[in-house]
Amino acid sequence: MTAFRKSLEPVAAVAPGILRLVAPNPSMMTGPGTNTYLLGRQQVAVIDPGPAIDRHIDAILGHASGPVRWILATHTHPDHSPGVARLAARTGAEVLGMPAPAGAHQDASFVPDRPLADGARLDAGEFALEAIHTPGHASNHLCYRHVGLGWIFTGDHIIEGSTVVIDPPDGNMRDYLASLARIRDLRPAALLPGHGDVIDEPARVIDWIIDHRLAREHAVRKALRTGAGGTARELVAAVYPDVPAQLHGWAERSLLAHLIKLVEDGEAIADNVAAGGGEAGIEDRRWRLAATRTPARGPA
Repeated sequence: MTAFRKSLEPVAAVAPGILRLVAPNPSMMTGPGTNTYLLGRQQVAVIDPGPAIDRHIDAILGHASGPVRWILATHTHPDHSPGVARLAARTGAEVLGMPAPAGAHQDASFVPDRPLADGARLDAGEFALEAIHTPGHASNHLCYRHVGLGWIFTGDHIIEGSTVVIDPPDGNMRDYLASLARIRDLRPAALLPGHGDVIDEPARVIDWIIDHRLAREHAVRKALRTGAGGTARELVAAVYPDVPAQLHGWAERSLLAHLIKLVEDGEAIADNVAAGGGEAGIEDRRWRLAATRTPARGPA
């Protein structure tokens, strides 16, 4: 559970009436590529058309067994939602999801016809999907529960074979851990991730991710405890010794998310003053452990 598998079948029937297409955007961050799911036979819903790649849009339309009526996005990162606008223009389908928040890594072209809130449903006759708001990796991240099968389409909230980056300020480690626990408590029969293959042991995988994140948080405490603190860039090698140096830039983003959580928990302090005066940006802040407080004693 440390790396993506190198490839998946470009097209696979993962269940009756559910087809998975892998977008042609493989990379170190996306694994084999972004998974696009097609649901339904007479009327089709598409989850995450991926990047705006014409041959992938052509493949979606070529494999749809009926007219595409709905297009859903799990979130608005550039490997998941830019294809929505192109697919909608060619089909006239209704676009569903949460609007894109502000940010450099967000797809501003995604504008839902029907914004979805937590618990919203799409009833398509052949199937029904329930939206589950799962902030953490992205503030507008939605998972979709297939009501009949009890399967959950997880986008980037849970992926197969790897962990995801939590990138502040939109990414939030506290929200991410809470959202993982929420999905686990729903006891899904399987998870259909945005990258990688079907996850048929959801509880085991979710517990592993939570344990992994808490172990990384412990490593952050240790790094702060054994040194005089530092910036995320100075701390990343100590906290992520198992991650290749070329990925330290991404690791630094998740490290910042852990540090912010520790500040929120009262365990760490951020020095917001830049070297030349003024307020430091998040990348330049120096972090240190908060002074240990002795719990107040009650009456004898």
